[in-house]
Formats: sequence, structure tokens, C-alpha cells
Amino acid sequence: MKKLYFGGLAWATTEESLKETCEQFGTVEEVVIPVHRDTGRSRGFGFVQFQNQEAAEKCKSELDNTELDGRTIRVDWAKERTPRSNMRKFYS
Repeated sequence: MKKLYFGGLAWATTEESLKETCEQFGTVEEVVIPVHRDTGRSRGFGFVQFQNQEAAEKCKSELDNTELDGRTIRVDWAKERTPRSNMRKFYS
């Protein structure tokens, strides 16, 4: 797994600033910070995909429970998103 979950992000944290923070550990392939559809504000979490496993492991161990943009962040392995089975009833 080369994808990390970042929780507790400050609203001021952008995809670009998170990428810059993570690039010190290795090549970053993708950064996504979901935004609330009504406000356009960060939902407070994001995902970073690394090119290799070693970089992801180092980033996780170095950044977990540290401060970024004034907030203590949590870094963990991203979990695969499971499809919502209850959504079928809305589209059937």
C-alpha cells in the first residue's frame, strides 16, 4: 500500500502544501483533499499516493501525530472504499 490517509487537516491546508510537505520523503504521485460540496471548504482529511512503499512508510512514521498548519494530524494507511449497498434503492 502506497496511499496514506491524512486526518485532522486544517482548512488552510491545500493539496499543493500537503504535497510539498510529503515530497521530502519521496515522489508523490497524487494528492486529494475532498471539499464539502456546499461550502467548498476542506472536509479536514486527504490522501497522498506515493510512487514507492518506502517513501510512504517513512512519511507515515515521521508525520503521524505532528503539527501541520496549526493542527495535529493523523497519518495512517488508506483503506479501500467499499461501495455503499444502500445506494441501489435510490437508483433502481
